[in-house]
Amino acid sequence: MTREFTTVGVVGLGTMGAGIAEVFARTGLKVIAVEVTEDALARGRGHVEHSTDRALRRGKLDEAGKDALFAQIEFTTSMQALAAADLVIEAVPERMELKAQVFGELDRICPPETILASNTSSLSVTELSVHTSRPGKVVGMHFFNPAPVLKLVEVIRTVVTEPGVVEDVTALAERLGKVPVVIGDRAGFIANALLFGYLNHAVRMFEGRYATREDLDAAMKLGCGYPMGPLALLDLIGLDTAYEILDTMYHQSRNRLHAPAPLLKQMITAGLLGRKTGRGFYTYDAPDSPTVVDAVSAEGASTEQVREVQRVGVVGTGTMATGIVEVFAKSGHDVIVRARSEGKGKTALEALRRSLDKGVLRGKLSEEDRDAALARVQVTTDLGDLADADLVVEAVAEELSVKKAVFATLDEVCKPGAVLATTTSSLPVIELAAVTSRPGDVVGLHFFNPAPVMKLVEVVHTISTAPEVVLTAQAVCRKLGKHPVTCGDRAGFIVNALLFPYLNDAVKMLEAHYASADDIDNAMKVGCGLPMGPFALLDVVGLDVALAIQRELYLEFREAGFAPAPLLEHLVTAGRLGRKTGKGFRDYTG
Repeated sequence: MTREFTTVGVVGLGTMGAGIAEVFARTGLKVIAVEVTEDALARGRGHVEHSTDRALRRGKLDEAGKDALFAQIEFTTSMQALAAADLVIEAVPERMELKAQVFGELDRICPPETILASNTSSLSVTELSVHTSRPGKVVGMHFFNPAPVLKLVEVIRTVVTEPGVVEDVTALAERLGKVPVVIGDRAGFIANALLFGYLNHAVRMFEGRYATREDLDAAMKLGCGYPMGPLALLDLIGLDTAYEILDTMYHQSRNRLHAPAPLLKQMITAGLLGRKTGRGFYTYDAPDSPTVVDAVSAEGASTEQVREVQRVGVVGTGTMATGIVEVFAKSGHDVIVRARSEGKGKTALEALRRSLDKGVLRGKLSEEDRDAALARVQVTTDLGDLADADLVVEAVAEELSVKKAVFATLDEVCKPGAVLATTTSSLPVIELAAVTSRPGDVVGLHFFNPAPVMKLVEVVHTISTAPEVVLTAQAVCRKLGKHPVTCGDRAGFIVNALLFPYLNDAVKMLEAHYASADDIDNAMKVGCGLPMGPFALLDVVGLDVALAIQRELYLEFREAGFAPAPLLEHLVTAGRLGRKTGKGFRDYTG
């Protein structure tokens, strides 16, 4: 039988603590909410009032419910009042010495059977527990912000936490309507350990001027379906908070990828902490406002140097090539498709027709537009027929030797001034440019699959790409209704370079028996609002594809943290490649 909690204490009523107090009170628990001063207590009460008023406006709570909720909370500046609590959770600022002091005081005040919990997001729960005479009754209970809305609670057990305490706290989290995941005590727990490595990597990309803040954020929102881009998310979290979490993680892990990017320290010193100060990576119209006032739009970019693109060649007949053909044909371009054989060309045309027919059935396309798009497409087996194309997009197999051969031939047959593009997702674009006599005309146009649906295109410039070719590529993407993001020519471009190290970190976490695949997936979906957990995503992508990309990243950057997780290599060797083989991190049927 798990323990029945009736009275809980919350120490610290900032945004987080006030949210936790509200969650407990909503569930009918008696809450003793403690702050150090009357002013801080009034602010804490204000946080709860603001949150419940918002719930009232949205119809999630009525006046009677709000009154009942406040009747459950005793607001006080007396720590002694916590002697009546079955469980006390501290939510004071993220400083070890402060939390340790609170735990020592709670240990003196509360009866021996009271469970003491910390809402820390990054500090060692074990270290906090030794400041008490009851380390077996100390646990982490990490809620996510805003606590009344987000479902995830990380329950952190130390090496001495009593199993019954973990069970009781897990059952309490479920009673609150939360999704608990139970994990050991290590820096960052699950969500922050995976999330902040990714955020730090994004800061380093921005710091190195590899891509703009808008392009970094758009790439992850549109390419991965993330609710926010990394730099906007850092502004929301607070750069000072992010720095503290990364610094703590680095001191525990000694992983260089957790070492806070120097730019973070510089911005903090300058007072640019994010939304709470009105300026961070973006500028906001007021402190605590979500409204950005200095966003840069690429729509107004100069068009003086943009080359005219009407006739487009596409080399390849696979799924990606066919999707790209559809996108160009629907946007009014004449498209000539180069297939290796007449049979492959016919198959590609049939696939194109099926996709366009689906669009008609779904009401996304008229029959006239479908017929017009089909009429714009020609198929050939001769690369020479691309001689008058304004733009040629290569979308053949992801093998460097094959792509080089295509580019060498395109260099011979295409007219001067034609833009030569590759849709490679991982190979160096400069290698393809180097086999031509016109490297300034070569650019990467990395479409995402399925090309007709996904809005993102990574425009990849090499050190040789002419500025007007980059502008032309961006303009073409916008005409297609796509969102171009621009970056330099290095492994992974933006999306894969940020996504795959995070996925690799998740595999290492599983490999260390730190948490189960289900708990890690839940932590990232429920705690961070991601569309899929890392293991579900790896099984969809294909473990062999993920391994190949991770190897490319490791070879390019030589970062120890980018080395592919041995578990990933073993699963690929065993033929467990994910959904396509029916077995990956999980087994699939049907």
